[in-house]
Amino acid sequence: MKTLLLFAALASASAYASDISGTWEAQVDLDAGSGSATFTFKQTGESLTGTYSGTLGEANVTGKLEGRHVEWSFEASMGGESAKIKYSGTLAPDGTISGDCDYGAIGKGNFKATKKSSSGHARLSSPPPYSSRKFTSIVA
Repeated sequence: MKTLLLFAALASASAYASDISGTWEAQVDLDAGSGSATFTFKQTGESLTGTYSGTLGEANVTGKLEGRHVEWSFEASMGGESAKIKYSGTLAPDGTISGDCDYGAIGKGNFKATKKSSSGHARLSSPPPYSSRKFTSIVA
């Protein structure tokens, strides 16, 4: 019976899924200064594709979302050389993404991104109906 209760609790917790597809505005603070970037993501399963638009121009983005952890990157030209720009963050319960970014020679820093939508939040799916029920265990 305890195994069944543990399984039900784990199934409930893992049922929360995130879909970050859409347009996100990011405030970026680097060693060299601050600015903003716009990311448009399309999520398929855990895979992300999309675009970046900002100070470095425009670029294609690839990444992944595993649970609440999200990573993405893109190639940009800086001073005639190509550099890989990397973002790594966590999807917060309020629907924002915050974390660290690495802009190569420009510097490292952090960011906070907010989804542009009517609610302003990432869409989090509802837990299954059984997750709100209380389970009791009868142990003899």
